[in-house]
Amino acid sequence: MTNRIRDIRKAKGLTLADLGAACDPPTTAQTIGRLETGMRQLSLTWMNRIAAALGVEPATLMRAEAAAPAQIIAELGSNGAEALTAPREALLPSELTSEDGPAPLVLAVRDSVGEYRPGDLVWLRVLDPDQAQGAINRAMNRDCLVPRPGGRFAFGRLIDRRGTLVGLLPPGAGQKQVVVDNPPWIAVAFMLVRPL
Repeated sequence: MTNRIRDIRKAKGLTLADLGAACDPPTTAQTIGRLETGMRQLSLTWMNRIAAALGVEPATLMRAEAAAPAQIIAELGSNGAEALTAPREALLPSELTSEDGPAPLVLAVRDSVGEYRPGDLVWLRVLDPDQAQGAINRAMNRDCLVPRPGGRFAFGRLIDRRGTLVGLLPPGAGQKQVVVDNPPWIAVAFMLVRPL
């Protein structure tokens, strides 16, 4: 088992010092760093203290090595969806459990595009394009992420599917339809997480 303190702290935009100060009683950034890296044992007392400071359940701080975490794989900017050089782990919302199937993919929104705002996280479930036509039909008129050649992505409303061709309408105003031939998968948006 490894801990997820660093991932959760960074996802919440906190520094080591911020998290240390939020603990009750407060602790040092050095102590938090040692707990994150495993240089100091994460006791039950520390788990409860740090979980309370982060506003999560203590069990959220632990991750089994076999569990595949949800990954932020792309960012949505004014020029469309761009692949990240290295995927980042996304915090699993409390409404989801690891038993909900394969880990979802996440699209982080960098710039305002259409109805999406900076900081939004679009959670997506992967559909295999070879699945029954009914599954693909249920994805029609929903926002989807589709891989393109060269490690790129297309993101937008799924508006057309003819044979192996998939047509997406990007969310930005005045953008033209993007057509992808024979994508290996289609990921359908099922949840938007927007910080307040």
